[in-house]
Amino acid sequence: MKKVIVTGGAGFIGSYLIEKLVLDPDIRVVSLDNYFTGLKKNHSAGATYIEGHTKDISRHIKESIDIVYHLGEYPRVEQSFEDVERVWDYNITGTFAVIEFCRKQNSKLVYAGSSTKFSDNGLGRYQSPYAWTKAINSDLVKNYGNWYGLNYSIAYFYNVYGPRERSDEYGSVIEIFKDQYRKGAPLTVRMPGTQRRNFTHVRDIVDGLLLIGEKGEKEEYGLGAEESYSILDVAGMFESDIKMIPDRPGNRVDSSLDVSTARALGWNPRYNLKDYIADFHRRVE
Repeated sequence: MKKVIVTGGAGFIGSYLIEKLVLDPDIRVVSLDNYFTGLKKNHSAGATYIEGHTKDISRHIKESIDIVYHLGEYPRVEQSFEDVERVWDYNITGTFAVIEFCRKQNSKLVYAGSSTKFSDNGLGRYQSPYAWTKAINSDLVKNYGNWYGLNYSIAYFYNVYGPRERSDEYGSVIEIFKDQYRKGAPLTVRMPGTQRRNFTHVRDIVDGLLLIGEKGEKEEYGLGAEESYSILDVAGMFESDIKMIPDRPGNRVDSSLDVSTARALGWNPRYNLKDYIADFHRRVE
């Protein structure tokens, strides 16, 4: 039986990944989550859930593991300025322990990188504590591949949306807009509103992660829908009033997308943002 760990398995993306993994009777799935943003209502029957910090992964997991999907890091760009100690704890201390665990166990590591490192002509990696720690972790994973022969793959996520996403300060702009729309409040768009993003449905992300876990090897894979929209474009899809609010540090201007390596594995996104928002409108109205 293949043994798989998902760090952050009770979180937004991790819970969808576990939902798919437990469908295979030949896979034993273990989640390691500290429940900072994860929720116990996201648990799936058939998986084992351990509450703990990734820096203690070797203490929590004693059995031999085939694959570690490392999704359990600090999740937000702009909020990371307020939470810098937590960012360091989760994204540096915790991730180093996960990488070392994989090296010692000879486990394959699928690391959930951040597309922020590619934005604004490569300057995005320096624009926030979140972006910087995610970028150096991607570098560290690749270096472990060169130094120690670590079997790794890196998946870069592009603005993931879908059911179960949060609408608080740790949530996505899509879920925040949905929450504001339900309440009849204006949609708050950070200035200038022209900043562009590639929005990718969580189920497409999970399909990509599973392909990468199965076929990927010492490569980087962009997982992003190829259509990009400005934040004002997205707000306009909701057909609601808009309120412009001040910009915040770390709010990158654009994103740079390359999905060629993911497509070479057979990944093709199935969902698009316009249909998702149109379906939301039908359900709330």
